[in-house]
Amino acid sequence: MKSVLLVIALLLPVAAQAQDDGKERDYCPERPGIGMPACTMAPGRLSVETALADWTLEKQGGDRTDTILFGDTMARFGVTDTVELRLEWTPVGIVRDRSGGAIERATRVGDVTLGAKVNLAHPDGSKLSFALQPYVTLPVGRMPVGAGDWGAGLVAPLTYDLNDSINLELTPEIDAAVDQDGHGRHLAYSGVAGINLALSKQVTLALENQVIRDDDPAGATTQDRAGLSLAWKARDDLQFDAGGVAGISGGAPVAELYIGLSRRF
Repeated sequence: MKSVLLVIALLLPVAAQAQDDGKERDYCPERPGIGMPACTMAPGRLSVETALADWTLEKQGGDRTDTILFGDTMARFGVTDTVELRLEWTPVGIVRDRSGGAIERATRVGDVTLGAKVNLAHPDGSKLSFALQPYVTLPVGRMPVGAGDWGAGLVAPLTYDLNDSINLELTPEIDAAVDQDGHGRHLAYSGVAGINLALSKQVTLALENQVIRDDDPAGATTQDRAGLSLAWKARDDLQFDAGGVAGISGGAPVAELYIGLSRRF
């Protein structure tokens, strides 16, 4: 956790040297999809991005786990031309486990994630844009929705405009992920590669693939997932989205479906 805060402290003075050109940026939400854009919010602008509902299905042998999150929300606030502060919280989640003939259900509050994104080139996300995003997760929730302990990580999103209609993305990440039993941390790392296709000025389609290596003491896994999402920008400051993720191999969740919206203030 101290190392994450140190990275933020070191990067903030460098990023603050950039000057805002005064031009209103196009709204650049992080929703939907698996990966993340490199853009940051302009100074003084706030983005609130919410998963209205997010359902994930996991299966192992004859066992089944359904997880439904409601209102999982990210707030992003621009503090300089290239730096934004971030807060994410899951207000409620429902987990239903079916093992054999027994069914267990739990309704819990999720954890809080704090972080910052520091853009190092083109904070509006145009051309070749890349950023660093350190974060820390605070265990304010309860298992099985909350992780049970604190975690931390670093994301380094990179995007490139191939032309006016095609945007390429890479999102590598390294984490001190919480152990499955909720005590202690282990190494996990992942990478997302994707392509965003502008079908019109308002509609964007995203195709993504993610590979995750998780060295949990309970059993290391290498998961492969594929995602498809659609975003509709109803207004300059308002976007609706829907998407799905399918597990390909490595014990990844079988499926995930979600709908959400993003609003800039």
